[in-house]
Amino acid sequence: MIADDDFVVRAPETPEEWNEYFALRWQVLRRPWKEPQGSERDEREDESWHRAVYIDRQLAGIARIQMNSLEEAQIRYMAVNPDFQKRGVGRALVVSLETIAREQGAEKVILDARSSAVGFYLVLGYTVIADSYLLFGEIQHYRMEKALY
Repeated sequence: MIADDDFVVRAPETPEEWNEYFALRWQVLRRPWKEPQGSERDEREDESWHRAVYIDRQLAGIARIQMNSLEEAQIRYMAVNPDFQKRGVGRALVVSLETIAREQGAEKVILDARSSAVGFYLVLGYTVIADSYLLFGEIQHYRMEKALY
């Protein structure tokens, strides 16, 4: 857990916190494109590590990391509540997830960043390695990676 006064990074713990976690994921990453609730989840939820940032006990951001292989971890479903952007929430999530990846023995972290988020990840040491996919026919993603050693 990372804590700085009222800024806490940890996994959701209660059923209410999990509901809030998935609701924020849907609201930020799916709802604007009229995707149904439930589309924000996948079959790897139970085998992944989830982190949420709470500021003054309010949910500010969420993200997840999964192991794709013994050497490779992947950050997925990063979402920051618009009311909490530009306050270090995304950075705190990435640092926390990279720590988990290292603890699991990963040598690198990959992710598929929306074009609007590429600059954010570049600042954190990630490199664009390829075009990735076009989500909902309009959101270009780029495969990025960062070595952990």
